[in-house]
Amino acid sequence: MAALAAGMLSAQAPSTTSGQAAVRPRAVVRQRIAQALNLTDAQKQQAQAIIQQTRQTVQPLRQQLKQNRQALMAAVKAGQSDVEIHQLALTQGNLTGQMAAARTEAWAKFYSTLTPEQRAKADLMGQKLRQMIRQRIQQRVSQGSNG
Repeated sequence: MAALAAGMLSAQAPSTTSGQAAVRPRAVVRQRIAQALNLTDAQKQQAQAIIQQTRQTVQPLRQQLKQNRQALMAAVKAGQSDVEIHQLALTQGNLTGQMAAARTEAWAKFYSTLTPEQRAKADLMGQKLRQMIRQRIQQRVSQGSNG
C-alpha cells in the first residue's frame, strides 16, 4: 500500500492554486485507496499497522541513504579514487534495494489482507497508475526534445 500510495501521490494530476501545483498529503491518498477498495475497518487498521511498521523499518535506511549520498558526492568532489567511489555507489545501490524490499514486503502483507475482488481492483489501479506514469514520462521526453 505504501508503494501504491507513494506512486499515486507522485502521479496525481496537479491542481492549481495561485498558479502552483498543490501536493496531496499521503493520508488523503491512502484514504482514497481505502475507499476505492472498499476496505473494512479491520483492513484499514491492518494497513495502518503495516504502514507504521514499514515506516520504522525504512527510517534508518533513509538516513543511511542520505549520509551515503552525501559521502558519494563528497568523494566525487574530492577526486577520490574510482575504487572508493565504486564502493560508495555499491552501498547506495544496496541501501536502495533494502528500501525497495521493505516497501514490497509491506505491499505483500497488505495485499494478503484483500479479498479476491479487492485484489482485482488493486491490480487494475496499479495498471492505471503505471499507464499514467508512462504517459507522463513520454510527455516529458517529448517536451525535452522539442525544447
